Amino acid sequence: MRLGLLRESAPSENRVALVPDGVETMVQHGCDVLVERGAGSGAGIDDGSYSRVGASIVDATEIGSADVIVSVRDLPAGFGPDSAADPALAFVGVLDPLWMPQRAQRHAADGTSAFSMDLVPRITRAQTMDVLSSMGTVAGYESVLLAASRLPQMFPLMMTAAGTLAPARVLVLGAGVAGLQAIATSRRLGAVVEGYDVRPAAVEQIRSMGARAVELDLAEAGAGAAGAEDAGGYARAQSDDVASRQQELLAPYVAGSDVVITTAAIPGRASPLLVTAEMVDAMAPGSVVIDLASERGGNCALSQSDVEVDRDGVTVLAPTDLVSRCARHASQMFSRNLVEFLCHLAPDGEIDIRADDEILAAMLVAHGGDVVHSGVAAALDSRGGTPEPAAGG
Repeated sequence: MRLGLLRESAPSENRVALVPDGVETMVQHGCDVLVERGAGSGAGIDDGSYSRVGASIVDATEIGSADVIVSVRDLPAGFGPDSAADPALAFVGVLDPLWMPQRAQRHAADGTSAFSMDLVPRITRAQTMDVLSSMGTVAGYESVLLAASRLPQMFPLMMTAAGTLAPARVLVLGAGVAGLQAIATSRRLGAVVEGYDVRPAAVEQIRSMGARAVELDLAEAGAGAAGAEDAGGYARAQSDDVASRQQELLAPYVAGSDVVITTAAIPGRASPLLVTAEMVDAMAPGSVVIDLASERGGNCALSQSDVEVDRDGVTVLAPTDLVSRCARHASQMFSRNLVEFLCHLAPDGEIDIRADDEILAAMLVAHGGDVVHSGVAAALDSRGGTPEPAAGG
């Protein structure tokens, strides 16, 4: 099997899908690995590191001769049947196809079998392939460092000759992997931390990180524990009544925080609105809001992707490149997840798309010229002519 590693083309994307250790594993697995020149430069990895483990360093046009092409994000614009190279047999990357189903449609039109790494099923066998958890870990960590750098005070309690310095109060909304990592990192820095998640099961996870769990009584708004999460463990979208009541009850917690970090996401849906403009107005000047969900609309009403918003002294940040800021470790984690998947896809060194395999079936979005994932197909039907975002995004 010829495996091609692309250099990322999206702006501010410094990660690489395979680090040299991962390439070495694939070479030992019997693959010929082609690496686009400069693929690892953003993560501080030079071409020589790849060639020393058996990879061939080539130009982008030669990557098209590979059987399987891998990248962190989607293929760059122009890479496909209209380019000098024919499409590969398979492509593996993070397509976010439930939100951007046109990407799967494009691969189907190319005749490529496309697998999306963000659709790894939440089963024990697939844990080592879970890219979302890996990248969530990095995002949660980086969000706290960003908040600490912008907050006009230190995080820990300090007893000094000049008096006592009160600890920062941090509120984390959303207790998935990113939220739990944000809680843990804030605690390590000495902050007083509270966490909230609509899923009842998350309460113990928040407490296990050493934070106080915020528990809201949403019953009168019609919320029930059974409807808070789906079969995969992700939060479900809530009704307007429940969302409104949730905002009302969260308002005093937001107002009393120096830092609010929001991480709530729903697969294939717009981010739930947790922090209204009025809630931000009630925060003290100098406070900071970090919104990790801005690419799908944001958890804060004032968020603008990659734009710093000043609301009467409260700073609202909605970075979309946090994971890329920690490119070396993020790439190492992504690479390990990807290698596990590639070895599963090609157990004997050749692509084997097994229809009865639970993992492959959950991640395969395009095959044989069709969009084959039911959720992605439904998203295409519901969004019709929605234009595709810039390739590589």
